[in-house]
Amino acid sequence: MEEVLYVSGKALPHINPHLEIWGGTIAIYLFIGGLAAGLLFFANFFYLKGKGNSMPMTIKVAPILTPIIIIIGLGLLVFDLHHKLYFWQLLLHIRMMSPMSWGAWTLTVIMIPAILWPITYLDDSIKYLQERNPKCKITGILIWANNLINKLPILPWIINIFNKNKKIAAYFTLFLSIVLGVYTGILLSAFNARPLWNSAILGPLFLTSGVSTAAALLMWLSNNPLERKLYSKIDLFLIAVELFFIIHLFMGMLSSGIAQVEAAQLFLGGPFTVYFWVLVVSMGLILPAILEIMELSGFHIPIAIPAFLVLLGGLLFRFIMVYCGQASGFNIL
Repeated sequence: MEEVLYVSGKALPHINPHLEIWGGTIAIYLFIGGLAAGLLFFANFFYLKGKGNSMPMTIKVAPILTPIIIIIGLGLLVFDLHHKLYFWQLLLHIRMMSPMSWGAWTLTVIMIPAILWPITYLDDSIKYLQERNPKCKITGILIWANNLINKLPILPWIINIFNKNKKIAAYFTLFLSIVLGVYTGILLSAFNARPLWNSAILGPLFLTSGVSTAAALLMWLSNNPLERKLYSKIDLFLIAVELFFIIHLFMGMLSSGIAQVEAAQLFLGGPFTVYFWVLVVSMGLILPAILEIMELSGFHIPIAIPAFLVLLGGLLFRFIMVYCGQASGFNIL
């Protein structure tokens, strides 16, 4: 047994001089959560707008990804836990003041429509993918899944009830998708001891970023020119809103206390300056916005380039916010 004697209250491993608790798994989890929230938001929003036939990728096909990426995100979250075998205890209690409890229950509840929604469109999704690429291996998997579902005794009955109440389910899922997107930011902002994270803007900022990454992915996956142009316009608007939130995030920190000013300095001449302003803001927001404007103006720009840049920028943004937030703190003399 190794005995350690602490002679100072600041001699705390993984806490002082800065946190070393959360790493890349949490950053990817936040990115996946925002992406799933965005995909569900667009699917349900445009369904309620009556765009089922004109936007098949958004409403019918892309939602297949949402339960998969949510499960991956939950797997990353469990992997990051210190006591992994006790993760299920989060689902036995509801703590109204705990963002982690809110997140666990939101992800659990949203999984139900996230699974049922694409199942109700499996026939249409299979037809869409066969017309687009007859040799696509994913189509074979979906056909197998569709046949299996039809043989199960209870699931078809549940799907039938879901179909009859789809409009109500769409409103409910739309609300949950917004909650999920905001939660990815609130999970950080709840840590008052970290000046960078302690901001009410993080919730709307992470929601906007997540919806923007979903718009970029749908723009990339769709082969419908009208659908692509629509998402280019939506993404341009979301990028503008995201830049607005980023500017106000720093304005709020620079006009606050010493700890917040020091946190802002990490991005304004500090070690995270180049990573944030070059990789996230310039390459992940401004450059794809310019490319999308050029594409909408008639220039031939491969849609995969701005879409990839937005997705990469969204991922790097979460990595930087997680690591930089842990490097910020209140100096106690």
